[in-house]
Amino acid sequence: MNRDYYSSLADQSISGGRLDLETCRAILTSQEVELLPLLNAAFEVRTKFRGKEVMIHIINNAQNGYCPEDCHYCAQAKTSKADIEEYPMKPDEEIMAEAKNAYEKGAFRYCMVFAGRGPSDRRVAHLAKLIRDIKSKYPIEICVSTGLLDQAKADTLKAAGLDRLNHNLNTSERNYPNICTTHTYQDRLNTLKAAHTAGIGLCSGMILGMGEGVEDIIEVANTLRDLESPSIPINFLIPIEGNQLTKPKDQTLTPEFCLRVLCLFRFLNPKTELRVAAGREIHLRNMEVMALYPANSLFLDGYLNTKGANRARVLQMIKDAGFTIKSEQNLDELLEQETERATNQKAVVKSKEELRPYLQNSR
Repeated sequence: MNRDYYSSLADQSISGGRLDLETCRAILTSQEVELLPLLNAAFEVRTKFRGKEVMIHIINNAQNGYCPEDCHYCAQAKTSKADIEEYPMKPDEEIMAEAKNAYEKGAFRYCMVFAGRGPSDRRVAHLAKLIRDIKSKYPIEICVSTGLLDQAKADTLKAAGLDRLNHNLNTSERNYPNICTTHTYQDRLNTLKAAHTAGIGLCSGMILGMGEGVEDIIEVANTLRDLESPSIPINFLIPIEGNQLTKPKDQTLTPEFCLRVLCLFRFLNPKTELRVAAGREIHLRNMEVMALYPANSLFLDGYLNTKGANRARVLQMIKDAGFTIKSEQNLDELLEQETERATNQKAVVKSKEELRPYLQNSR
């Protein structure tokens, strides 16, 4: 493709135009659409609406396990045999301490995730109090992920000051029965609509690697565009042993394909906070930094049940690529703190087995 093709993608996106299906397919699959100029076009859209800032999110797994749902990708599902540490909802003091820690680490938004089908009225009242308490102490935005919500519960959380509700579509309506049977795609869509009606910002995205096809990816990107979701996390399936889904289905999540998906979501959702989320370290590998050209957001300190890259590496990656962070904290100061912490750690001395592996194998 010539230079005009990529310029037209950026121009159409910036002007609010919607790419047609053929163009969307080409972005994801055509080798005539080259990756580097595609990333550059997506970067043009990103910088137009989001500048060169990266928004850092820190997630708090506020309740682990005890979930009655059978989401095939999740280690907390009732059907998962993953070896996780189950616990009920953390005490308020612990949640507040983690909110303080997130703010001091430079997080723009603090995300609390609660396992389960959906919260009771009592749980919603409890969450509302927590949101007010956190907001009164720390200038940080709050996002919760708490399962299915009706309109009354969404209204209560909005009144408490909730900024965002995370509730991922995860995949297309066609593919949804293949990844979950205890609730429907429409249930998830109804929750998003209730939050939107309440005035809560939406955080909704997808997980790649669950048997979806190209058309499914395009459908989710367009649905989130129609919902005007201000935050879209793109997750890549993490192979957790014991889950029903332990490796990507039907397609290989190569770094190039993952980056093409991020570009597509940026073109179709030009103003959104696009997050390169769980699994980025596994599937993007050495090309991880390139995700920041279409995406402007990421998680620090790992995900729900899996670790991510260490903080110093992530912060250094952001700085080295010429980006800043959206935070009251200074990126250079945060990076200096993390580097000092790493420097103060004692060196780990190699064992005899590591020093002389062939000696061990020859016995």
